[in-house]
Amino acid sequence: MLTLDVNNIFSVTPGTFDQVCLEVFRFQYDHNPVYRQWCDLMGASPATVKTPAALPSLPVSFFKTHRIATTDFDTEIFFESSGTTQTINSRHWIRDITVYRQSFIRAFEQFYGPVSDWCIIGLLPAYLERQHSSLVMMVDELVGLTGHPDSGFYLYEHDKLDKTLRHLEENKQQTLLIGVTFGLLDFAEAYPQQLKHTIVMETGGMKGRRREMTRAEVHGLLKKGLGVNEIHSEYGMTELLSQAYSKGEGRFVCPPWMRVLVRDEEDPKEVRTSGRGLLQIIDLANLYSVSFIATEDVGMVYPDGSFEVWGRLDNSDIRGCSLLVV
Repeated sequence: MLTLDVNNIFSVTPGTFDQVCLEVFRFQYDHNPVYRQWCDLMGASPATVKTPAALPSLPVSFFKTHRIATTDFDTEIFFESSGTTQTINSRHWIRDITVYRQSFIRAFEQFYGPVSDWCIIGLLPAYLERQHSSLVMMVDELVGLTGHPDSGFYLYEHDKLDKTLRHLEENKQQTLLIGVTFGLLDFAEAYPQQLKHTIVMETGGMKGRRREMTRAEVHGLLKKGLGVNEIHSEYGMTELLSQAYSKGEGRFVCPPWMRVLVRDEEDPKEVRTSGRGLLQIIDLANLYSVSFIATEDVGMVYPDGSFEVWGRLDNSDIRGCSLLVV
């Protein structure tokens, strides 16, 4: 039986993933009343489920209407989706914030190396203007861990950001500029430049600021305006404590404790390890909420486990951090 030690989660390997996944399922079935009720409705239980693909995934919309909690705990903090004035926001209740910290630090360093090697700049105006953003917390903590004097956040101070980036480029400092999509587009148009030592990472998020654009259009404008060969991307959401990263062309790779499956749009019980359809996320870091989530994102999962996000399911709520379409 799983001991409540996050090391079980973050030390998972491809060879142990399935076993740990099923142990987490048993734990959450026993100690999460909302998830257990959903599993019972789906006719699934620890006695009948033998593979990760057969695990019932809770619709992500439940985070809007229910307190999704495994075990009875006093909430240390909660994360809330941005949403719009016409939608109900999701809330993710957190028992142990150190689990989230471990997740985003380990994932970042897996893909990009030691945080201390970087200068990290966050261009996240839409997020800084509200509370309970998991993205802001992640970037804020990474900024602090860099120890670099020029790391920090920018709202709309594009002139100051321009001067900072030029200074960092002159010093050949390895820099990450992570920003909401509309903010990066605005900056690239107003202050075009050639970045040779900076990675540009978009997090999604047009939020009605601009016309709908395809990912290829957005990345094309950013590459031209900022002089980079590739635009990196981060895939995360309020309901997840883990992130996947893309180093170009919108193809995301998960950390070892996260996996993406795909389900048929017509038959939610038909789940595959690869193919086209609606994305299902297994996030083992969600130990104290629910690790098995049926999203409303449409995309493609490849045989190697990487995936693309093509857009949202028709008639689903539009998130404030809306995803780009192909």
